[in-house]
Amino acid sequence: METFCVFNNKGGVGKTTLLCNLAAYFALGKNKKVLVVDADPQCNATAYMLAESKVERIYASGSEGKTINSLITSLKKSRGYGPIPVVRSDDFGLDLVAGDPKFALAEDFLAKDWFDATNGQERGLKTTYFLKALIAWAEDQAYDYVFFDIGPSLGAINRTVLLTCDYFILPMSSDIFSLRGLQNIQVAIQGWMKGISRGLEVYEEENGEKFQLEGGVTIDEGGIKFLGYVTQQYTAKTVGGKKQPVKSYEKIIKRIAPAISKHLIIPLNNGLKVDYKLGEIPYFQSLVPMSQTSTKPIFALKSADGIVGAHFDKVKEFNKVICEIADNVENNVKVVDQ
Repeated sequence: METFCVFNNKGGVGKTTLLCNLAAYFALGKNKKVLVVDADPQCNATAYMLAESKVERIYASGSEGKTINSLITSLKKSRGYGPIPVVRSDDFGLDLVAGDPKFALAEDFLAKDWFDATNGQERGLKTTYFLKALIAWAEDQAYDYVFFDIGPSLGAINRTVLLTCDYFILPMSSDIFSLRGLQNIQVAIQGWMKGISRGLEVYEEENGEKFQLEGGVTIDEGGIKFLGYVTQQYTAKTVGGKKQPVKSYEKIIKRIAPAISKHLIIPLNNGLKVDYKLGEIPYFQSLVPMSQTSTKPIFALKSADGIVGAHFDKVKEFNKVICEIADNVENNVKVVDQ
């Protein structure tokens, strides 16, 4: 089983749209068993993948025991997990741990215990790796892939997710701010990995054994790997029958690969040579809001969802794009995981 998060320190880059459609393509297009965990307190993935009536039922009488927040509540009370709160998204073909605005309150709790984690204290390590129990459960349930949706911050929640996942995928909008945010990601991840490695070493020295979670769940000290990037949200023109970004976007796109090599590939993947460009998603006009309104993946939109005329070709084009990205994700996992 592989675990992913789609992350960028800059907001507005189409992160949730990419994650939900990629996860849905693995489920519907590749027949994989997929779980999405909405760890973003804004709950955009939950709102995208569930019909409004289903969302209302989750929160109608309070969300206790029905969302990701129940996991942190159990942790605060020093209890083991109860049943994992999974809900089905039929149109996306996958299972979902719903998000919760209350999960934002976990920031202070996770931040407070981080200091203890870096000093090898058992409570701090358990708090930092509390999502490992969820992943162990998902593996027992024979999921092929687990995707975590997170916000654009470098706060405690995202630190916990990024230290837990195997890989992260970077969506890049074609602007200067996405480029400037890469150094923040590098500095943060390297600092977190250094801190938690020190904590695990201290724990082993003081206890004479490696740290384990309840149930014998072990911690992979290798850390998260960068799997690749997807360029998004540029305006394309057709030249010689091939889509190309217009000149203003093209200048920035040419700077993406060198910047990613400097800040992510060299420091996080030890310079491992592989094609890290997973694909590119041009502007698909009104398909995204149609997809959100119908709570269906873009590649699954039909006439009943408002698709007319040239939109049918756009849906087919998106299907081809997301298929290519999914194939490249699988290929890079094989190489980066070695």
